[in-house]
Amino acid sequence: MGLRLTPRAEARVLEYLRRRGSGLGLRVGVTETGCSGYSYVLDYADEVGSDDLVLRQNELNIIVARESLPLLDGTEVDFVQKELNEQFVFTNPNATGECGCGESFTV
Repeated sequence: MGLRLTPRAEARVLEYLRRRGSGLGLRVGVTETGCSGYSYVLDYADEVGSDDLVLRQNELNIIVARESLPLLDGTEVDFVQKELNEQFVFTNPNATGECGCGESFTV
Protein backbone atom coordinates (compact mmCIF):
# COMPACT_ATOMS: atom_id res chain seq x y z
CA MET A 1 0.00 0.00 0.00
CA GLY A 2 1.26 3.44 -0.67
CA LEU A 3 1.04 6.91 -2.00
CA ARG A 4 3.86 8.68 -3.82
CA LEU A 5 4.74 12.29 -4.58
CA THR A 6 6.67 13.16 -7.72
CA PRO A 7 10.00 14.92 -7.15
CA ARG A 8 8.33 18.26 -8.07
CA ALA A 9 5.53 17.75 -5.54
CA GLU A 10 7.94 16.59 -2.85
CA ALA A 11 10.17 19.64 -3.38
CA ARG A 12 7.17 22.00 -3.22
CA VAL A 13 5.86 20.46 0.01
CA LEU A 14 9.31 20.60 1.62
CA GLU A 15 9.56 24.26 0.58
CA TYR A 16 6.15 25.00 2.16
CA LEU A 17 7.20 23.23 5.37
CA ARG A 18 10.48 25.18 5.53
CA ARG A 19 8.65 28.48 5.02
CA ARG A 20 6.15 27.56 7.72
CA GLY A 21 8.95 26.69 10.10
CA SER A 22 7.19 23.75 11.73
CA GLY A 23 5.32 20.55 10.98
CA LEU A 24 6.01 16.84 10.91
CA GLY A 25 5.14 16.45 7.24
CA LEU A 26 2.22 16.41 4.83
CA ARG A 27 -1.19 15.04 5.74
CA VAL A 28 -3.03 13.52 2.78
CA GLY A 29 -6.58 12.27 3.02
CA VAL A 30 -10.02 12.16 1.51
CA THR A 31 -13.34 13.48 2.66
CA GLU A 32 -16.85 12.61 1.52
CA THR A 33 -17.98 15.66 -0.40
CA GLY A 34 -18.13 17.19 -3.84
CA CYS A 35 -20.29 16.29 -6.77
CA SER A 36 -18.64 12.89 -7.30
CA GLY A 37 -18.36 11.59 -3.74
CA TYR A 38 -14.82 12.18 -2.43
CA SER A 39 -12.38 15.09 -2.39
CA TYR A 40 -8.67 15.08 -1.67
CA VAL A 41 -7.42 16.89 1.41
CA LEU A 42 -3.87 18.21 1.82
CA ASP A 43 -2.73 19.87 5.03
CA TYR A 44 0.26 20.26 7.29
CA ALA A 45 0.72 17.41 9.76
CA ASP A 46 1.57 18.70 13.21
CA GLU A 47 0.94 15.40 14.98
CA VAL A 48 0.51 11.72 14.24
CA GLY A 49 -2.63 10.09 15.58
CA SER A 50 -3.04 6.49 16.63
CA ASP A 51 -5.01 5.74 13.43
CA ASP A 52 -2.42 7.37 11.15
CA LEU A 53 0.14 5.66 8.98
CA VAL A 54 3.45 7.46 8.32
CA LEU A 55 4.93 6.90 4.88
CA ARG A 56 8.50 8.13 4.49
CA GLN A 57 9.62 9.49 1.13
CA ASN A 58 13.20 10.74 1.20
CA GLU A 59 13.11 13.77 3.57
CA LEU A 60 9.31 13.93 3.73
CA ASN A 61 6.83 12.27 6.07
CA ILE A 62 3.45 11.64 4.45
CA ILE A 63 0.78 11.04 7.07
CA VAL A 64 -2.38 9.21 5.99
CA ALA A 65 -5.34 8.15 8.12
CA ARG A 66 -5.67 4.37 7.81
CA GLU A 67 -9.31 4.75 6.75
CA SER A 68 -8.26 6.90 3.74
CA LEU A 69 -5.46 4.62 2.57
CA PRO A 70 -7.63 2.17 0.56
CA LEU A 71 -8.95 5.11 -1.48
CA LEU A 72 -5.43 6.52 -1.98
CA ASP A 73 -3.44 3.32 -2.50
CA GLY A 74 -1.26 3.64 -5.59
CA THR A 75 -1.98 7.36 -6.01
CA GLU A 76 0.68 9.67 -7.40
CA VAL A 77 0.63 13.36 -6.48
CA ASP A 78 2.32 15.81 -8.82
CA PHE A 79 2.80 19.57 -8.66
CA VAL A 80 1.98 21.39 -11.88
CA GLN A 81 2.58 25.03 -12.80
CA LYS A 82 0.93 26.45 -15.89
CA GLU A 83 1.29 30.16 -16.51
CA LEU A 84 -0.07 31.85 -13.34
CA ASN A 85 -1.78 28.71 -12.01
CA GLU A 86 -0.23 26.04 -9.84
CA GLN A 87 -1.80 23.01 -8.22
CA PHE A 88 -1.27 19.53 -6.88
CA VAL A 89 -2.63 16.93 -9.31
CA PHE A 90 -3.69 13.45 -8.21
CA THR A 91 -3.45 10.37 -10.43
CA ASN A 92 -5.51 7.79 -8.56
CA PRO A 93 -5.85 4.26 -10.02
CA ASN A 94 -8.83 3.64 -7.70
CA ALA A 95 -10.93 6.49 -9.12
CA THR A 96 -13.59 5.36 -11.56
CA GLY A 97 -14.64 8.89 -12.44
CA GLU A 98 -14.15 12.57 -11.67
CA CYS A 99 -16.44 15.55 -11.67
CA GLY A 100 -16.15 18.07 -14.46
CA CYS A 101 -14.26 20.59 -12.32
CA GLY A 102 -11.74 17.97 -11.15
CA GLU A 103 -12.35 18.70 -7.46
CA SER A 104 -13.87 15.33 -6.55
CA PHE A 105 -13.76 11.69 -7.60
CA THR A 106 -15.76 8.44 -7.49
CA VAL A 107 -14.53 4.95 -6.60
